[in-house]
Amino acid sequence: MNGGPSGFNNAPVTRAFIIASALFTVFFGIQGRSSKLGLSYLDIFGKLRLWKLIGSVFAFSSTPELMFGLYLLYYFRVFERQIGSNKYSVFILFSVIVSLLFEFLALALLKDPAVNQVTSGPYGLIFASFIPFFFDIPVSTWFRVFGVRFSDKSFIYLAGLQLLLSSWKRSILPGICGILAGSLYRLNIFHIRKAKFPEFVTSFFSRLSWPTMGSPPSAPTRNIVGNAPSYAGRRVERNYPSPMPSSVEPSEDSIATLVSMGFDRNSARQALVQARNDVNVATNMLLEAQAH
Repeated sequence: MNGGPSGFNNAPVTRAFIIASALFTVFFGIQGRSSKLGLSYLDIFGKLRLWKLIGSVFAFSSTPELMFGLYLLYYFRVFERQIGSNKYSVFILFSVIVSLLFEFLALALLKDPAVNQVTSGPYGLIFASFIPFFFDIPVSTWFRVFGVRFSDKSFIYLAGLQLLLSSWKRSILPGICGILAGSLYRLNIFHIRKAKFPEFVTSFFSRLSWPTMGSPPSAPTRNIVGNAPSYAGRRVERNYPSPMPSSVEPSEDSIATLVSMGFDRNSARQALVQARNDVNVATNMLLEAQAH
């Protein structure tokens, strides 16, 4: 399964969130507070400390959780590329706040001060992201292992399951709360999917000079094949069908499929024009253009 171009190109909000999560985890780990960050009944209905609330949102409580959590956050950057940094910022804020409210409600219903703390970390955002992952990311490959059928999406689900069960009951509760938050966002409650922040909020993240992974974004061109060297371009032109007439536009469903995989909308449309609206051929063309 392709998550789109490597690195944080066109995903500055994801980059900022991942860096913040890693820094908070390291900071509280050095101080020996990682195991004390999780929220409990007494924290919510006794004396709520602001530092603990913030820490519980960003910092993971263990190294394995940090590794799986950051991997999933990094993969889910595809949604920022799909809906844009502005709306993705709204998605993050909505997922975090709503999942926290569900956690507060669950702790209130339990009414047991002796209940262990729920584990800390951005579980709300991570598991809320599994809702659009399930509905919007298509399966591109199926394979069998010992007779059991898997898809290329199975690896993401397995990573999520590992994170969900990492601390057993302490991690299951925030995971379920995140899924509920993602479901409410999917249902467009209060028209949340149309909400946007002022542009200066999201443009702030794109101005940050943190180093990124992967290749820098390529300059826009008029032809997908033009992104590759001339010899590669000639090879692609021989292997793929000639473009459709300019008057024929690819379907919106095909464009949406490629955009959901992390490709730029304009590049996806151009590739579909060349591939005569064949999604598989267009995907290969985009991948080859990236490789060169």
